[in-house]
Amino acid sequence: MTDFKDDKQKIQKNLSFKEQILAELEKANQIRKEKEEALLQEGLKEEEFQQKEQEAQEAARRTVDLYKKYKEETVKSTARDEETQEKLAPTFSSASDKDKHKKEIKQSQDYSETISFTPVEMISSKELSEDSLSKQEEAGNHFEELDDSDLDYQLASNEGEGLDSESLVRKNTIKRQRTDRVARKISTLVITSFLLLIVLIGLIATFFVYTSLNPVDKKDDKYVLVEIPAGAGNKLIGQTLEKKGLIKNSTVFNFYTKFKNYTNFQSGYYNLQKSMTLEEISKSLQAGGTAEPTKPALGKVLIPEGYTIKQMAKGISDNVNTKSKKDKTPFTSKEFLDLVQDDAFIKEMVKKYPRLLSHLPKKTEAIYQLEGYLFPATYNYYKDSTMKDLVEEMLATTDATLAPYYDTIESSGKTVNEVLTLASLVEKEGSTDEDRREIASVFYNRLKNGMALQSNIAVLYAMDKLGEKTTLAEDAAIDTSIKSPYNIYTNTGLMPGPVDSAGLSAIDATVKPANTDYLYFVANVHTGDVYYAKTYEEHSANVHKYVNSQIE
Repeated sequence: MTDFKDDKQKIQKNLSFKEQILAELEKANQIRKEKEEALLQEGLKEEEFQQKEQEAQEAARRTVDLYKKYKEETVKSTARDEETQEKLAPTFSSASDKDKHKKEIKQSQDYSETISFTPVEMISSKELSEDSLSKQEEAGNHFEELDDSDLDYQLASNEGEGLDSESLVRKNTIKRQRTDRVARKISTLVITSFLLLIVLIGLIATFFVYTSLNPVDKKDDKYVLVEIPAGAGNKLIGQTLEKKGLIKNSTVFNFYTKFKNYTNFQSGYYNLQKSMTLEEISKSLQAGGTAEPTKPALGKVLIPEGYTIKQMAKGISDNVNTKSKKDKTPFTSKEFLDLVQDDAFIKEMVKKYPRLLSHLPKKTEAIYQLEGYLFPATYNYYKDSTMKDLVEEMLATTDATLAPYYDTIESSGKTVNEVLTLASLVEKEGSTDEDRREIASVFYNRLKNGMALQSNIAVLYAMDKLGEKTTLAEDAAIDTSIKSPYNIYTNTGLMPGPVDSAGLSAIDATVKPANTDYLYFVANVHTGDVYYAKTYEEHSANVHKYVNSQIE
């Protein structure tokens, strides 16, 4: 039995030796995996990589040496086992002991043959590819069984090619990683550059359009004369403006005007500035130019129809050429009022415009002698314009407006002052051309019949309230007993002179009134409709219905 125990110990020793080899193989495989993972990691230090390589090579050498010893020991052990079995076979006392001995031997052999381990895969330069690397990873994750012939093949490959293949793996893997990094960097750089280029182009285009919409030079107040030919389209106009340096880009102007639907530009001569925006230039082109070149205007003064001299004085300092209320003219209210009451100036104008001013009201009777003689319109003023120039232009415009009517006025036996005086009432009382003609006929009919005109307009002027807003109740309760030559409730006939500046429509209606026999009229305060009457009773009913019933 002693020999049997010794043989069993030898077998177990052989098994332990094989387990040691398998452990070395497992360790070599683990080192190889770590090395491969290190190769795949970007930025691995050279010293760490070389250390991993040396450890792998040492493990491979130890494995080869151990396996050689294992083979030699196995051959010797096999021979001893056979010899021992022949010696021990006859010494068994019974068949059961013999069977038991065979069963133990078989179990030992089965145990040695069924020990599983992770295979060691040696990579040659021929196997260096993405597929081989993936196969190695898969093989490392799954255990397979190898017999001795497989070990022989693997170790022989490791012994013959291990050192060179490791170097090739490292170099090729590093080269591939560097190539991939360069490719990624190049692609990232190209995409980033392309996106930045698109953004840059968008910003440049936006900035270009934005600057093109703004004035060429905000501080340049000089005027540039430009001629827009008849039939010119937006494109041609834009090119003309760009050549004159008034806009930055004709294409932007063309698209802008079409987008804003500015298509009704007028031909003619324009005085434009480089400080004007596209919006301001477009509106100027819509307003229309002049038939002949004119000197550029510094600003504009607006005199609306029905304005009194007092109202004109307040508006004379407002430059209506811009929307800004801070933009003022060089004229003042005091300067204007002083001039229109200056005797020397009035005498000078009477001599210059005799048909217009020969029948001016007396200074002692009229509040302002020139009231109603300053024609309502928009007037340009220039760098060298004076207050006198502006007022004289207003008188000249009235003279030019009345020129076609002078003969008719004289033939009718009336004076220009009478026509303008009555026209100032017609201007305020009527809102349409038809109403103004019929209202003018009512005033003429009352004058013929010796009746007072009874218009609140003249009384409000006498009270210095004409032009101010009044309620219906205030207007109905007006003091018609006020002592004034302008009180046409107590005085028959006309006032000394006009109470406001009538427009062309009111002047024309006064010169050419409708042919009616009405003596009264009243207007609906809400709709503006005018109702006429021939008798006082009919007129009283209209007043109650359209005026008194509306007073709260």
